[in-house]
Amino acid sequence: MLGSASSAVRKLIDGIAVSANAVGTLVVLALVIIVNYDAIARSFFNSPFLGAVEVVQFSMVLIVFLQLPDVVRVGRLTRSDGLLGIVRRRNAFAGNLMSRAIDIFSLTFMAIIAIAIWPEFVGMWESQDFFGIPGVFTAPWWPVKLVIFLSASLCALHFIVHVLAEQEKPDDEIGLGARFGGDDSIEARGGDRTP
Repeated sequence: MLGSASSAVRKLIDGIAVSANAVGTLVVLALVIIVNYDAIARSFFNSPFLGAVEVVQFSMVLIVFLQLPDVVRVGRLTRSDGLLGIVRRRNAFAGNLMSRAIDIFSLTFMAIIAIAIWPEFVGMWESQDFFGIPGVFTAPWWPVKLVIFLSASLCALHFIVHVLAEQEKPDDEIGLGARFGGDDSIEARGGDRTP
C-alpha cells in the first residue's frame, strides 16, 4: 500500500517536472522569436521591440528554473562525480552512502532557496513590484519569484525521492567502469585479446 502511494507521488512529481521542462522549452522558443523579431524590426524598419532586454532577462531566469526539476529528476545535474565513481567502483556501499549524502546536501540547499524566496514572492505579490521602464515596458516580478519557489520545492522533492530510493543504478547502467578506468576491457571479461 505504501509502495503504491509513493509510486503515485513519484509519478506526479515526475509529471510536473517533465511538464515544467516542456514549458521552459516553449519559453526558449518564444525568446528566439522575440530576439529575431527585434533584430529584423530594428534593422529593416528602425522600430525595435521595446522591452526586448527586459524580456530576455526575465526569460533566462524562467528557463533555468523551469527546466531544473527535470534535470534533477533524470540525474543530470552538473556535478563532478569522478571521485564518486571511483568510490562506487571500489566500495558500492560507501559510494551509495556518499551519493545519498550529496543528495541530502542538495535537498537542504533547495529547501533553503524555497524558504528564502517565499517571503520575496509574497512581498512582490502584495506590492505588485515590477521591472522595466515605465511607459515603455514593464512586467511584474512575482511570476519569476513564484517559479523559483516552485522549482526549488520540486527539486527538493526529487532529492527526497533520490535519498529514499531503495535501489541504486548498477555501475554498468551508468557506465562508471568505462568512464573511470574500470576493468571493462575484453581481457577483464575473460575474452581473447586477439581480434
